[in-house]
Amino acid sequence: MSYAQNLEISQDISEDVIFPPSDLLSDEPPLETELHLRQMLLLIQCLEWWWRDRQDFYACGNLTVYYSPRQRKSEQFRGPDFFVVLDTERKPRKSWVVWEEDGKYPNVIVEILSPKTADTDRGLKKQIYQDIWRTPNYFWFDPQTLEFKGFELLGGRYQELNPNENGWLWSQQLELYLGIYESKLRFFTVDGQLISSPEEAAQKEQEQRLQAEQQREEALQQLAEKEAMLARYRERFGELPE
Repeated sequence: MSYAQNLEISQDISEDVIFPPSDLLSDEPPLETELHLRQMLLLIQCLEWWWRDRQDFYACGNLTVYYSPRQRKSEQFRGPDFFVVLDTERKPRKSWVVWEEDGKYPNVIVEILSPKTADTDRGLKKQIYQDIWRTPNYFWFDPQTLEFKGFELLGGRYQELNPNENGWLWSQQLELYLGIYESKLRFFTVDGQLISSPEEAAQKEQEQRLQAEQQREEALQQLAEKEAMLARYRERFGELPE
């Protein structure tokens, strides 16, 4: 091969390949609406609260996932709206860089559909998650129309999940259901318990404290009433017989 041919190949490679630095920042656009942002945050907060004693997962959203050290132009696209990686260290990250994370890809992905992104989420991204990332569970949810679908990777192909009687879809990776509750996508336990957000958990704890305090006050009041009745009895009839 001549020097000119080698030079031409080198120039082609330099045009198509960017060798990224070791410390890559996320490069994601803002989510479409406040509704999309709140939905993403709700999924993250609920799962992190449910797994608050675990340190072996990473959950995030609207974060770039870098999966090719060569970063070919044909592979450029935005990251998932919500994703979970299992069996990894729970710590903050600037982005998810697959080749710096022992080759781990997301185990679960949820895309929040919008008019601008729906076709890509149902098409190109679904294909990448299936064929390249091999993500076991992929879901999408439209917070406006409430369209909700989920897929499980079986034999290298995504198979659509069948909903249960509540319309929920089972994630084998999370060992949780995903389903719509009050027009939002939420997590549910295998026995149907809604996974609370930290705010909901705090409110529930406050309500339980208030209920316990009310029950205590009612018990004290009942005791005082009984003691008053006993005092009146003694005034009229003396001490109770043995």
